[in-house]
Amino acid sequence: MDSLHRKVSEKRRQALLNQCSERQALIIPAASEKTRNRDVEHVFRQDSDFLYLTGFPEPDAVAVLLPNRAGGEFILFVRERDPEQERWSGKRYGTEDAKELFGADQAYPLAEIGQKLPELLVGREIINYPIGRDEHGDRRMLDWFRSARRLCRATQQPPVCIQTFDNNIHSMRLIKSAEELDAMHRAAGVTVSAHRRAMQVAQPAMPEYELAAEILAIFHRHGGEAAYPSIVAGGANACTLHYVTNRELLRDGDLVLIDAGAELDGYAADITRTFPVNGRFSGEQRAVYEIVLAAQQAAIEEVCCGRTFDDFHQRATRVLVQGMVDLDWLSGDIDNLIERGEHRRFYPHRTGHWLGMDVHDVGPLALEGKWQELQEGMVVTVEPGLYCPPGSTEIDERWRGIGVRIEDDVAVTANLPWVLTEGVPKNPVEVEAMMSCKL
Repeated sequence: MDSLHRKVSEKRRQALLNQCSERQALIIPAASEKTRNRDVEHVFRQDSDFLYLTGFPEPDAVAVLLPNRAGGEFILFVRERDPEQERWSGKRYGTEDAKELFGADQAYPLAEIGQKLPELLVGREIINYPIGRDEHGDRRMLDWFRSARRLCRATQQPPVCIQTFDNNIHSMRLIKSAEELDAMHRAAGVTVSAHRRAMQVAQPAMPEYELAAEILAIFHRHGGEAAYPSIVAGGANACTLHYVTNRELLRDGDLVLIDAGAELDGYAADITRTFPVNGRFSGEQRAVYEIVLAAQQAAIEEVCCGRTFDDFHQRATRVLVQGMVDLDWLSGDIDNLIERGEHRRFYPHRTGHWLGMDVHDVGPLALEGKWQELQEGMVVTVEPGLYCPPGSTEIDERWRGIGVRIEDDVAVTANLPWVLTEGVPKNPVEVEAMMSCKL
């Protein structure tokens, strides 16, 4: 970890500690490696809360934060250096690097956590731990809790409860710093490049997985990973919202919907574009597309300070429902249709979500029964869509199987919305022009 990232982690830990008292102990576990099959493991991805507060990239570590502790407030338990294991799996940082590179006041081998951690909890009344996320971790936490209570003498305060602290960390993660926005803009730039390439190489008879491979290659070429499994959905597959099979051939005359985003330096991007496989929209495709585009443009205008998380969804929904009426998918008064939820047959999801270290990032959507107010530094996706599944027999056949979604990442600023992902064409004329420049 370089000095800049170390200082960022220190600043975050201090901000969290400032919300706590000497009665508390905060325990933040790292992620563990997960088996894919037999003795093959999935590519490791660190737990986002742990990464946010420590920057430490290895599995199974445990961070402990002890407010106002004289001997140091930040303790790390990490894997020991092991030359034999490192020969197979690469260098480990060990306890010395945990202190030197990652700023731990003290560091211990994981093998000692059963003894050392209960000792650190003596005198701390409230143990903050993400209880309920992982059954094995919960059992381990209860063992530490019981051991700490047994160690307490008559004059010492034993731990009395285990509480989650998700809201504290997640409220911090919800507001992005300048450094975080810069990281997200870089991830967005890589994702923009990938989507532009997809538009230029797509053609009839290409397998969906081949187009997905073109996108992933761009991510990897820039040192990134896929933030989530890419959706490359040709034709009616676009009406399956999280279609990730990506095994069918793209067909002349169909649209293809691509929902794909890069993760770079721990931060995600999330872009969706829908475009014609042969480079030219049909009349029906363009009619649906332009309604979705108008809904997105209207929604983006609402992503500003003082508006709520629900405002941009409601704005997009009204435009979409009016479009459904114009296309004869629905009939009736717009307000009544929305109140009865009739539009959900063709628009079953919300218009966006928080974005950050996780693609569906943390943070409350509402507080005390009121929608979260947007503040400078928050980042949302804006992704309206219209989907007419093939089985929609009540709709004219010419619309069936058309699915369109358009998605961008938008940061709330003190002024106008900042579209982090601008650069991928979405005006239909510009889309067709981009597709005419085949690679």
